Amino acid sequence: MSKVRHLLGISGGKDSAALAIYLFNKYPKLDIEYYTCDTGEELDETYQLIQNLENYFGKKILNLRAAENSSISPFDHFLTMYGGFLPSSNSRWCTKKLKLEPFENFVSSDQVISYVGIRGDEDRDGYISRKTNIQSIFPFRRNIWSEDVVRKFLNNSIIDQSISCCELVDLSNKRNRFVELLSKPLSPSFTMQNKLNLLFDLGIKETNRLIFEFLKSTEYPLAKETDFPLLDNEEILVRDDIFRILEESGVGVPEYYKKIEFEVNGKKGDYSRSRSGCYFCFFQQKIEWVWLYEQHPDRFSQAQEYEKDGYTWNQEESLAQLIQPERIIKIKEDYLKRTLRKAKQKSPYLLDILGEAEGEGCAACFI
Repeated sequence: MSKVRHLLGISGGKDSAALAIYLFNKYPKLDIEYYTCDTGEELDETYQLIQNLENYFGKKILNLRAAENSSISPFDHFLTMYGGFLPSSNSRWCTKKLKLEPFENFVSSDQVISYVGIRGDEDRDGYISRKTNIQSIFPFRRNIWSEDVVRKFLNNSIIDQSISCCELVDLSNKRNRFVELLSKPLSPSFTMQNKLNLLFDLGIKETNRLIFEFLKSTEYPLAKETDFPLLDNEEILVRDDIFRILEESGVGVPEYYKKIEFEVNGKKGDYSRSRSGCYFCFFQQKIEWVWLYEQHPDRFSQAQEYEKDGYTWNQEESLAQLIQPERIIKIKEDYLKRTLRKAKQKSPYLLDILGEAEGEGCAACFI
């Protein structure tokens, strides 16, 4: 039986970096391979973070670079192939060519556990491979399993099989309640999320072990393992935990996350970047484009040079239009208004007000 590989992608962002540090310290026996998918168009701070992590781990982070034999950057290589057609939210060729394909080529047909740094205060599942030999695990969340695993485990057609897993797990005095919950079929009034929440409320470790036993009847990579250390992990990590891990480790928070103060029409605010990824990422908020223009004018100029032949990074306006003085003022004013609205919401997870939610972005940039 071939060995199951454990992989963790370093995107250059705070969450994947913190996850790498977290697993390195908490589960040192896990033989994790660290990699990064380099587009050739990252900010310098991203490359510095990767260097800091290499120093911390005492090992190299493998660089998976698309079009590695090309004389130009991977992004420019495929941009040429696509005839100058810039990627967008509706056509994410950069995701496919620069992130997913290098990763899946690296994996090949091996059985792989892929660790994903989506936090406990985020409501998304991130990248889920269509390849059956790649299984995603989310250590920061209460629910470490991907939606496809949960959907199979709680499917009405296999209720008896799910209940039979109770015979293989030490559920102590909770056994009858677990059987009762597993016996109740899903319906419009009792959704998969309802059922899953009740199971986790009853016991995180126990639910994880029930799902793990179920997986042994499937083709998922974890079916090949006799045990898995994260089954007993009950920690839920949110945004402030991520910054704490980075600071306490000495790796540090990438500079582009650090707030910089600005003033517009007598009102003060601050801005930063909310995500890692290419400096010209089309998922950037308008205020982040302004941040790039004012903090990295050389990079903004490079992004502007890509806008030709009718293609622009934003559907509504070109970068030349976005940096008109009156437009910058309007973007900053709108950003301040959103910041104030979110401050009034008093969300327990808005530990650092960003003005806008970090958003889903490109899921592959977080693998």
